[in-house]
Amino acid sequence: MSSRELLERARAFIYNNARLLDRRRYEYHFEGGTKKAVLSALQAYQNPDGGFGHALEPDIRCPQSQPVPTEMALHILDEVDGFDSPILDGIANYLQRIALPNGGFPLVFRDAQTYPHAPWWKTDSDAAPSINPTGTILGLLYKQTARPEIVREPWFERSVRYVWRQFETTEPHHYHDGVQWIHFLRHTPERERAAEAARVLDGWLRLPTTIERNPDTEGYVQKVLDWAPSPDSYARKFVSEADVERHLNALIRQQREDGGWPLSFAAVSPAGESEWRGLLAVDRLRTIKSYGVL
Repeated sequence: MSSRELLERARAFIYNNARLLDRRRYEYHFEGGTKKAVLSALQAYQNPDGGFGHALEPDIRCPQSQPVPTEMALHILDEVDGFDSPILDGIANYLQRIALPNGGFPLVFRDAQTYPHAPWWKTDSDAAPSINPTGTILGLLYKQTARPEIVREPWFERSVRYVWRQFETTEPHHYHDGVQWIHFLRHTPERERAAEAARVLDGWLRLPTTIERNPDTEGYVQKVLDWAPSPDSYARKFVSEADVERHLNALIRQQREDGGWPLSFAAVSPAGESEWRGLLAVDRLRTIKSYGVL
C-alpha cells in the first residue's frame, strides 16, 4: 500500500479508538496540532501530589500516582518539547516525596494491586528501588533545561548514586533494563564514567539474543525498531541498514485492516487493549516517519 493509504488507515483507527491524549499526540505530529493541546490532555492524568496515575500506563488502572506512569509523562513532555510546563514542577515534587532514602524509585507501589492491573505490576514492598524506571527518570531530568536546579537536589543526587551502584555491579538483563541504561548514560554529565558503563551496555547490545532481528517473531520480544525507533536512537549503531529496511517493511505489512497494529502482550482489559493500541499506533507512525517513509 502507499504511505498515504497507511496514514489514512491509521488516522481512522486513532480517531475511532485512541484516547484523547493519543489523538492529540497524533495531531501534534501529523496535523499541525499544538503542544498546548497535548499537555492539556496529559494534565488530566496528573494527581494533586504531582505524580501520574489514572491508567496513563494502560495496564496500571489505579488512580493513584505511580512511578512508571510518571516516567511516561516525562517522555511525553520530551516528545513535545514541553519541559517548560508547570507539569514538571508537580513531577519534581512527587519524585522528591517518593525517592527512597538510599536513592532510586520503586517500580510500582502496592496500592496498584487494589485495582485491575497486569500480573507483572505487583510488589510486596513500597521500599524496593528499581533501575526501571529510575534510570530514565533521571536521564530525562538531566536532559531538560527548564528546571536545572532539580538535578542538584539531595533526592536526585541520592538516586544518581543508586544508579551508578547498579551499573557497577550488574548489567542489563532485558529490554526494560537496557532502555534505562541508555537514557541515563546519554544525558548524565559524568561523561568519562558514562563511557566506562557504556562499554558494558554496548557489549550486551551486541549479543545475538538482545535485539530480535527476525521481524516476524511473535510474542513479547523487542525488535530492531523497538530498540531504534528513530535514526538517532542509541541502539541504531548496532543494527544494519538491511535490518532497518526489513523491519520497516514488516511494520508496514503488519498494520491491521482496522488501521492499528497488534500488541505483543495480553492487555489487562478490552479498554486497556484499545488504549495501548492507540498509543502504539502513534508511536509506529512516528517511527515510520522518522525513517522517511511517510
